[in-house]
Amino acid sequence: MELREIEIFLVLAEELHFGRTAERLYLSSSRISQTVRVLESRIGGVLFERTSRRVRLTPLGEQLRDRLRPAYEEIHQAFGEVREVAAGITGKLRISLLNFAAGGPVFAEIVRVFTTAHPGCEVVVHEAFPGEALNRLRRGELDLVAHWLPVRQPDLTVGPVVMRDDRAVAVRAGHPLAERGHATPADLEAFPMVDATDVVPSETLEVLYPGPVGRHREGRMVEVLSLVARGEIVHPTVATLVDYYSHPGVSVVPLRGLPALESALVWVTERESAAVRAFAAIAAELSNTAPATGAPR
Repeated sequence: MELREIEIFLVLAEELHFGRTAERLYLSSSRISQTVRVLESRIGGVLFERTSRRVRLTPLGEQLRDRLRPAYEEIHQAFGEVREVAAGITGKLRISLLNFAAGGPVFAEIVRVFTTAHPGCEVVVHEAFPGEALNRLRRGELDLVAHWLPVRQPDLTVGPVVMRDDRAVAVRAGHPLAERGHATPADLEAFPMVDATDVVPSETLEVLYPGPVGRHREGRMVEVLSLVARGEIVHPTVATLVDYYSHPGVSVVPLRGLPALESALVWVTERESAAVRAFAAIAAELSNTAPATGAPR
């Protein structure tokens, strides 16, 4: 059985219409019919029941479809991967960070090493609104997201960890927690935080914000720090936040009693490409050799 014959059979098994199958494959309806007759002759059984009103698979046809489809998709994926390698990694690789701290201190070096190794591929980095990052990833507008962990979504692959940092809390300057110099999870029960419901996955939300939800929705970091400076919220974060963002009215103090927070590269499993694999491999290598981040200063 030739690969083209398998393709014709599988498309017809999906469309159940000879005309639509012919249009999808840029073939004539007679070619589709001829191929089906050849396959049925080889197999020695009927694959499709055909009437003037409809086409449907026979039990034998259903069995053949179910056995062929996984193998056909694997063959296509293999050819696609080899073509990408032969052509080189080109085009654009679009990456979003939930905020710059989620990329970690080694992120810029990952990008530099990748672009040096693959000069034909442009890396475009965004700081996306958290609630849109995974949606844009799923819509194909992004290729990778550096996302806080955990992420357990069936359509997504969680790749290498790119950042691991101690926990901290951003509070307004002069806040009682700033005066004390540290916070605990129990302290957070007394102060409202941003409302990130439906902004990040529920499994991530539980780890990010261990305290009461406030009336303000999650936003970009500039917006969040403005709320913190006004004393309307406190914001659980990471120790190195101050390396990427600053506000004269905000202090960042250690949050004791919680494990370090991690972020990792995340992508849609079905859209994994040679560029994504190459970037993830470099990230895994460089992140494993990077020194761990320290406690808040």
